[in-house]
Amino acid sequence: MDNLKEDFDSLVAKTPISDGVDRRGFLKTALGSGFAAAVLPIAAHSAVTTDSKGLTVGEITVNVNGQAVPVYRAQPAGKTNLPVVLVISEIFGVHEYIADVARRFAKLGYLALAPELFVRQGDPGSYGTIAELQKEIISKVPDAQVMTDLDAVVAWAKANGGNTDKLGITGFCWGGRVTWLYSAHNPKVKAGVAWYGRLVGNNNEMTPSNPVDIAAKLKTPVLGLYGAQDGGIPVTTVVQMQDALSKGKSKSEFVLFKNSGHAFHADYRSSYVEADAKEGWQRCVDWFKTHGVS
Repeated sequence: MDNLKEDFDSLVAKTPISDGVDRRGFLKTALGSGFAAAVLPIAAHSAVTTDSKGLTVGEITVNVNGQAVPVYRAQPAGKTNLPVVLVISEIFGVHEYIADVARRFAKLGYLALAPELFVRQGDPGSYGTIAELQKEIISKVPDAQVMTDLDAVVAWAKANGGNTDKLGITGFCWGGRVTWLYSAHNPKVKAGVAWYGRLVGNNNEMTPSNPVDIAAKLKTPVLGLYGAQDGGIPVTTVVQMQDALSKGKSKSEFVLFKNSGHAFHADYRSSYVEADAKEGWQRCVDWFKTHGVS
């Protein structure tokens, strides 16, 4: 316990702060910085940090029907005609981990864009518990709004040095579900990689369909990276999704990591499983190469 506290204190000491922000609170003060309150304390000893050397990084804004949607952008500096990857966050929004993932893609030559898809509902980083966050933010985000926002981000990419003929999408948890849905929504998407996104659920006005509902009609190949020990996404639902996909022609696939649970790629959390996270990342990169994204 003392070592964990020392690791956390060390990381906090290295974290830049803005006026009026309590360093011990460790909340994000700008898009792509800090961590959400609901995930504190972070696992400082395993959190991966990717530098921005050779990259152009930072926040840009995309206008969606009069709403300014902030987006964390990372790309090789001075380059154009870049393959594009959308990076979709968990329920915690675009915090340091998601920004770091974007920088990892940028280091591989991508224009990586991570939009803050909860901007209309509030700041997901400010809620202290996952239950509060689900109730006050996530439950109020309609799928239709998410699809429209992502369409606008893709249009921005096309106008700003991105080659949207090489478009991919990846997402984590909440963003994993979005990855399946957007891959069906936008025919320009060449490939998707969904990390432990929910596959089945109740259909309602906000979420009229779930991945299992669109699986048979899906044309885009999606790679699903899931943990066999995930208590929230039972293996039975993965089997259900595989059966639905078999009725279509997307050639989507699953990799089930037998020793991992939920959020095994989240290197800032106790759920992190290093070996499976690294294998999953390589499979993600290879999937995009195989299907014409990179």
